[in-house]
Amino acid sequence: MDDRLEIARAAAEAAARRSYGKLVAWLAARTRDVAGAEDALADAFAAALERWPRTGVPAQPEAWLLSVARRRDVDAVRRRLTGEAARDHLQLIAEEMEARMSGEELPDDRLRLMFACAHPAIESSVRAPLILQTILGFDAATIASAFLVSPATMGQRLVRAKARIRETGIPFRVPEQAELGDRLGAVLEAIYATFAEGWSDATGTDTRRRNLATEGIWLGRLVASLMPDEPEALGLLALMLFAEARRSARRGPEGDFVPLAEQDVALWDDGLIDEAEALLVRAAQRKIIGRYQLEAAVQSAHTARRRGSGTDWAAIRQLYDALLAVAGSPVVAINRAVAIAETEGAPAGLAALYVLGEDKRLQDYQPYWAARAGLLARLGNRKQAAESYDQAIGLERDPALRRFLQGEKAKLVKN
Repeated sequence: MDDRLEIARAAAEAAARRSYGKLVAWLAARTRDVAGAEDALADAFAAALERWPRTGVPAQPEAWLLSVARRRDVDAVRRRLTGEAARDHLQLIAEEMEARMSGEELPDDRLRLMFACAHPAIESSVRAPLILQTILGFDAATIASAFLVSPATMGQRLVRAKARIRETGIPFRVPEQAELGDRLGAVLEAIYATFAEGWSDATGTDTRRRNLATEGIWLGRLVASLMPDEPEALGLLALMLFAEARRSARRGPEGDFVPLAEQDVALWDDGLIDEAEALLVRAAQRKIIGRYQLEAAVQSAHTARRRGSGTDWAAIRQLYDALLAVAGSPVVAINRAVAIAETEGAPAGLAALYVLGEDKRLQDYQPYWAARAGLLARLGNRKQAAESYDQAIGLERDPALRRFLQGEKAKLVKN
């Protein structure tokens, strides 16, 4: 029995990884109740673990799970609805379910669910966590740890968001072309936020963020496969692949931080880079340029080093000029200042950086102070460089990066 239990558990887990989001999306799109769909599917997985060891794993695990979950969901709908509306709603589900049980392919509503989770009526800070939970099945505690909030707080936010979807009738659909831009941007932003949380753990040892970068890429692939002609979806996937390709080179043998300019290109993943380049070419063919394509193009310019040529700083400067026009964030402006320093000299770069000094958001932003310190050091202004390094060191939470900054400050004394 133990072996059969393990086989059943493995089959249920495989079905969950492969089909969880697809099944939740199918149920939720028809009942308008994300939480109810999750509860119904949880019951179905529990039933699978109880029955499959005795009866064997069914030939169509996905269809079996959906059948059990559908009965649970229909009961919930019946309790909530009355009269003609209830009969029509239940008949719709029953008819579709009958078709699915005949072996017909289950429609993939995950993209529609993602657009519902990223609706403007949903608080922006909870969109990425909501997508993680509904599409990937992450529990609230895991998501809370990754996004550095308490499990209770994250749980409350997710419950409120799902209630808002149900109570306000947020539609489960891909928006019309006229409104697609803003809504797609929210979906892509949520996916990128997921990836960024995982990317911030360079070694993959932080259990709070483990696998989030992988899951972000998985979501990016999903959107790109469902919207193959959407250039920004392709651009975001390319951007994440470029970054992931450098993961092995970001830390030295002892775990020390290695800046991009000093990374061993032999450690970069050529397969991921080639895939990212191909995605950028596909996106460019649509002739609609956006933020993620430009950011990915910057990363592409940095990879020129793997072909034996130097970093193309002139191209990077032009790309940051375009990015600043498209997405005028202080983060882009800082990176643009660094590119200016590489193309026009440290004084010009520092001048571009000083223009940003009045932005109060940068007072607690480590990269601003690190960039400022580096440019001041290049100009021989040791005192101000040391002060800026102190600011950056005080703001940095990553021990490896903090040690690197301390080492850069120590060089001021030696020089």
